[in-house]
Amino acid sequence: MTLDPDDALMAGYRRFRSAVWPAQAERYARLARRRQRPATAVIACSDARIDPQTIFDAEPGELFVIRNVAGLVPEYAPDGGCHGTSAALEYAVKILKVRRIVVLGHAQCDGIHAMIHGPLRSAPDFLAPWVDIAEPVMWPMPEQGSGETFEAAIEDAVLRQSQTNLRTFPWIREAEKSGQLALSAWKFSIATGELTTV
Repeated sequence: MTLDPDDALMAGYRRFRSAVWPAQAERYARLARRRQRPATAVIACSDARIDPQTIFDAEPGELFVIRNVAGLVPEYAPDGGCHGTSAALEYAVKILKVRRIVVLGHAQCDGIHAMIHGPLRSAPDFLAPWVDIAEPVMWPMPEQGSGETFEAAIEDAVLRQSQTNLRTFPWIREAEKSGQLALSAWKFSIATGELTTV
């Protein structure tokens, strides 16, 4: 297969090679000579409008980023199934020995909007069961206004639920208790660029 020179991704790659790579080549060479050693794992939404590396102005190699729909963290369930987020967390904590896990949510989350307004019925294979992780905090929540206000309250509750779910992993709970690991939940506003603690 021939690469299309007009492809948007290839155009971005060419910009990277001409504008970024020359100044960063030695950094990448150093990164290639050793295993990754990020101090922080970030669990973030797959939403195309947010990028943890950009938000935190992080250099390559600084963040271990785990992304999924709505940035959800499931409960600990070592049942032999394929659990991408849980596997990435285990890798981050047990292998990489990160010192911090940040659950990074964001305002106007399309995943949470879809949970509230229901278009997920058309994606029952994997998506509907995945977002059921948020079910405990979705509908018990009393109405807090309407529209964006209510959705913002759900976004905050889901972030807190994900942080609670992190503590169901025994090796995360133990590392936090011993002071080897810190957990945070933050929310990014796409519109204002502000970061708040949840």
